[in-house]
Amino acid sequence: MARRPGAPAAYREEFSFVSPLVKYLLFFFNMLFWVISMVMVAVGVYARLMKHAEAALTCLAVDPAILLIVVGVLMFLLTFCGCIGSLRENICLLQTFSLCLTIVFLLQLAAGVLGFVFSDKARGKVSEIINNAIVHYRDDLDLQNLIDFGQKKFSCCGGISYKDWSQNMYFNCSEDNPSRERCSVPYSCCLPTPNQAVINTMCGQGMQALDYLEASKVIYTNGCIDKLVNWIHSNLFLLGGVALGLAIPQLVGILLSQILVNQIKDQIKLQLYNQQHRADPWY
Repeated sequence: MARRPGAPAAYREEFSFVSPLVKYLLFFFNMLFWVISMVMVAVGVYARLMKHAEAALTCLAVDPAILLIVVGVLMFLLTFCGCIGSLRENICLLQTFSLCLTIVFLLQLAAGVLGFVFSDKARGKVSEIINNAIVHYRDDLDLQNLIDFGQKKFSCCGGISYKDWSQNMYFNCSEDNPSRERCSVPYSCCLPTPNQAVINTMCGQGMQALDYLEASKVIYTNGCIDKLVNWIHSNLFLLGGVALGLAIPQLVGILLSQILVNQIKDQIKLQLYNQQHRADPWY
């Protein structure tokens, strides 16, 4: 049948605006993080189940296992939308994925800016977290190992000073404290001894009862907050690289999903155009 004069030629049936490269690149991109999210959830659940229930409840706010599970579940749901949306060319799922990823990116950006602008308040919050961790030091083994690692790594003791350990019921320096660790500090506060084969876990015994100069001969007396702030200031380029490393995959995901959404919309328009012209007797 002759085509109506002046009518545009339709695209061939096998033509598609949807690029297989973009489609499957986005799919495998999401698949990678989907697998990572499942590993995170599995590790978090395993760590949670291995804890004693009573210890976990007292330290719920700083439990890294809970944080791992929550982040893993959110990542799982987000990457699920990206995987299925790209594979099935579903605009709704792809737009949900792109929107959620944009929100996450903006929240991270806002947190970084607010942390820089309100550095004093951020410092106060860090101090509150550290003091709370000191209180629950003996209640949670994972938290205890984390604090010991931090004190050894930054060569510090307590939040502001070594006497912050008096906030812990076992290390409290009050006269009515029956604990055998009264007025002590954890062994991780102690200065390293060269060629020491066995760690002396009682090296911090009675250190809070000593003044600053006497205690400094045996333990670290400076608090971890100042040490942490100094470490951040001296490693800004490293932290910036980590932030950039987190931002790039998010921006790539947003860009690929938007490209694919636009290609799918163009493909839908093409299909409607071809259907319309098939029904045209002059086509």
